[in-house]
Amino acid sequence: MALVVAQEVPTSSTMALPHGPAGVGEARRRLRKELYDAGAPDAVVDDAVLILSELLSNACRHARPIENGGPSSGLRAAWRLDENGLLTLEVTDGGGPTRPMPSSPSLTARGGRGLGIVGSLSLEWGVRDTPGEVTVWAMLAVRGRHARRNGVSKRMAMPAVGAVADFGDLFDELA
Repeated sequence: MALVVAQEVPTSSTMALPHGPAGVGEARRRLRKELYDAGAPDAVVDDAVLILSELLSNACRHARPIENGGPSSGLRAAWRLDENGLLTLEVTDGGGPTRPMPSSPSLTARGGRGLGIVGSLSLEWGVRDTPGEVTVWAMLAVRGRHARRNGVSKRMAMPAVGAVADFGDLFDELA
């Protein structure tokens, strides 16, 4: 007879981070650990960590810190896993000169692909404004009826708007 011990895993986390690259690694490690503790598949954990990295990097590069006068001035990263197996990731900053939106960088551009990556890996993503703060969020399926099949999202098999070639055949070989 096997003894199974239930482990209490947080379904929601929030952390204050400095405005800059210093806290990004810590946020990634914490997200990865909590998702593994919750039993999330490797592919979902990897996607979630990449999305969080992109959102935090964009906030550091393009936005001001949250100004609340306290020690938590900087950025805020949060995630929650709901009862339907949907993971929502959020990064909040103090806003910037432009609204976060995907761009169409040239092939040789050194940046500009972050929100395109977020859009490709997530079920949905968006931007929420509140006074003095901007939150960019993304939603992923961890388990349940929304989860990816065979480790490859259906969304990834679809060519991007304006794509020159249809890469769908490449993903058929992965199945």
